[in-house]
Amino acid sequence: MIPVFAKTKRLHQHLHIAGAADMPALLMIHGNASSSVFWKEIGQQLSANFFCIAPDLRGYGDTEDLLIDATLGFGDFVADILALLDHYGIKQCHIMGHSLGGGIIWPLLAAAPERFLSAILVNPASPYGFGGTKDVNGTPCFPDFAGSGGGIVNPEFARLIAAKDRSSENPQASPRVVMNSFYWKPPFVPHWEDELLESVLSEKIGPERYPGDYSPSENYPFVKPGNWGPINATSPKYLGDSVQEFISKTTHIPVLWMRGSDDLIVSDNSLFDFGTLGKLGYVPNYPGEAVYPSQPMLAQTRHVLEQRALKGGKYVEIVMADTGHSPFIEQPELFLAHLNDFLKQL
Repeated sequence: MIPVFAKTKRLHQHLHIAGAADMPALLMIHGNASSSVFWKEIGQQLSANFFCIAPDLRGYGDTEDLLIDATLGFGDFVADILALLDHYGIKQCHIMGHSLGGGIIWPLLAAAPERFLSAILVNPASPYGFGGTKDVNGTPCFPDFAGSGGGIVNPEFARLIAAKDRSSENPQASPRVVMNSFYWKPPFVPHWEDELLESVLSEKIGPERYPGDYSPSENYPFVKPGNWGPINATSPKYLGDSVQEFISKTTHIPVLWMRGSDDLIVSDNSLFDFGTLGKLGYVPNYPGEAVYPSQPMLAQTRHVLEQRALKGGKYVEIVMADTGHSPFIEQPELFLAHLNDFLKQL
């Protein structure tokens, strides 16, 4: 894939592209603490059959440094992506999203269902966002959505990203250690580890960027979401009616949900969730599972897809064994085989 810039009506966006522009388009949306670089190898292989477009989202990579208004939920990302499709004159495309990028797909498809031919969700964030909910219906643990938003991020991890730390000296927060511990299943290490680390280090850092602002809460874990940045945008506080709109408006779009069997980030017992951390004794004053259980992220995703299936929406769930949060990097050949099987059936 080659790096280019596109000046859309929304922003000056950096992206990687591959393939001929007259082929079917495949839009590839990266996750948090990463960039379009994460798609480079798999995108190059897919370019034999698709015009692959992998943008750096607002706040990431080399895209123009504009703020993310988290009170819009994923609204800024959604508008930016649709503007990018307009820039290229793409009326319809396939879309693939990883982690946070998968979370963006839920409201994106609901906002413009006529623009998408299929959706591939790779270890996606729950349709109810990240943190602070306790059942398959996304019920908040507390009315103020405590446990979601910018305050749940390890500030030392953000500080080390800003410092462009490439070491492995901090076992809890060094970006390299976090990447190799959680982005894929150890002991796997990608052959292009250093390039992927540079991608992690490209995220924009600050109280209005990553990790974002937050406020104190009287409820466990004693922080509630703020108004700026990508992690506040993932708060269920700001997602509104997007889940029900996804269920009702997108039944014509086939969905492939593909995930690693050993994902520690997006799971029903995520090690990034304060319900899990409280149960394990890592966070004091845990109120117990009846009040603040681990967010059932996988169960929430499956429930939403099943509710959509009752209305005629088709989906396929594939669990890739012995992989973590990024199966397309860990086992690219098998990932491509599953993806091609899905696409052949469209």
